[in-house]
Amino acid sequence: MLRLLLRDDQWLRIEPMLHGRVGDRGRSGADNRLFVEAVLWMARTGAPWRDLPLGFGPWNTVFRRFSRWADKGVWQALFTKLCEDADFEEVFLDSTIVRAHQHAAGAPKKTGNKVLAVLVGG
Repeated sequence: MLRLLLRDDQWLRIEPMLHGRVGDRGRSGADNRLFVEAVLWMARTGAPWRDLPLGFGPWNTVFRRFSRWADKGVWQALFTKLCEDADFEEVFLDSTIVRAHQHAAGAPKKTGNKVLAVLVGG
């Protein structure tokens, strides 16, 4: 059983913005909702494409469709439209999201000025 992220009201809001709907020219998408759920699963887990659960379909098919949509600007258009009325009702930040560079911790601070020490003779 797949754990899905989109509620029905969220899906109804984004469905008209997606490619491959019934009535569009060309071939319609087999299941746009399942495909979007697969992309959300990938974004949430950060897993490699090959680790996509089989319930979402073959990983390579999902990846190629994701890549085509990215090349056509579908994702950018979707996010731009959704950002127009963002309410920021829920924003979550924790230490797993905000990271410091590996050199940001542990090194002792330099003291003194080497150039000044050379000029003074110290």
